[in-house]
Amino acid sequence: MEAKDTVLEIMRKEHKPLSAGQIAEISGLDRKEVDKAMKTLKNEDLIVSPRRCYWEPKK
Repeated sequence: MEAKDTVLEIMRKEHKPLSAGQIAEISGLDRKEVDKAMKTLKNEDLIVSPRRCYWEPKK
């Protein structure tokens, strides 16, 4: 499973906006890897930011 898939899966399971640091802590992935995955997800329009530095899956 790719990092972006892992990040998106965690966001869906948590049902609340998460920061990159929280996702890294939950997933065990490196923070830089999480940031890269989130950037890809943002560019693919799969996640949105309801408030600064927190992200959730697009509905």
